[in-house]
Amino acid sequence: MKMGFLKKWIICSRPFSFPASTMPVVFGTVLATVYGGYPFKPVLFLLALTAMLMLHSGANILSDIYDYRKGLDKMPTPVSGGIVRGIISEKEALWGTVILLTGGLLTGLLLAYLSGPWLLLIGLGGIFIGIFYTTNAPFSLKYHGLGDLAVFLDFGILGSLGAWYVQTGVLSIVPVIWAIPMATLVIGILHANNWRDIESDLKGKIFTIASLLGDKKSERYYGFLIFGPYVMVLLFIFIPYLIPSFPRMPLTFLITLLALPLSLKLWQTATKRKDARDPMAFITLDGATAKLNLEFGLLSSLALILNLIIGLLF
Repeated sequence: MKMGFLKKWIICSRPFSFPASTMPVVFGTVLATVYGGYPFKPVLFLLALTAMLMLHSGANILSDIYDYRKGLDKMPTPVSGGIVRGIISEKEALWGTVILLTGGLLTGLLLAYLSGPWLLLIGLGGIFIGIFYTTNAPFSLKYHGLGDLAVFLDFGILGSLGAWYVQTGVLSIVPVIWAIPMATLVIGILHANNWRDIESDLKGKIFTIASLLGDKKSERYYGFLIFGPYVMVLLFIFIPYLIPSFPRMPLTFLITLLALPLSLKLWQTATKRKDARDPMAFITLDGATAKLNLEFGLLSSLALILNLIIGLLF
């Protein structure tokens, strides 16, 4: 059966990973308007979301190209890209990457013109990370153990800060600090992928944090990544009582604990990976972790809205 054009490119862009890039934009926007008190600029929000999705999609397809060329992607899975599935050719993937990255860059330039020059610096940092995440350059980030740091910055810190700046026109440390728990879960998505691929990565001389740690330590690291954000939220709530100058995170952020059952479910999948009834559960752990990132991100944004409502009522 022939696949439609739109469906083909949606699959190739790996939409399961989009919470990693969209949640920081949503969170940074809600933070600026609900907590910061700045007027909501819907057009700029939509442009920021569009730019992030285009850049993320382009980076995903570019990553697929190089992983496929290095022989790292051989067997298709439900979370695979389009090349290994045979949906698109390398040439088509390359053209898709160029179009998406160019579109994201042009949208970013428009945003920088409309919101302020600092966004240009933030955006260029994000684009640099996206392009050199999986290339054959000597400083390829993913292949030299820097992938975790790259996604932490790109899809966590810079995304939240950029969205805040688009709405406010000023820089702030608040969207940087308060995005750390969510950014940690973004690392969790990547680590779940790299943990699954330790064997093939080592054969291809690809050094990720997972391949450097090995299987057992990767399990502990994954535990930190999916449970650590809750501890961070508690710290950010209570640290200001000891350090008054530290940004005071509202108590409503305790609502993020509602995502804890999903973290526990993922942890069970991770720890029972070797004797699981469904081997596909571990293979698709990165996609499941992306769902946790989505849930945690939405709850974080809801926490800000609840804090506003409580403030208005009381």
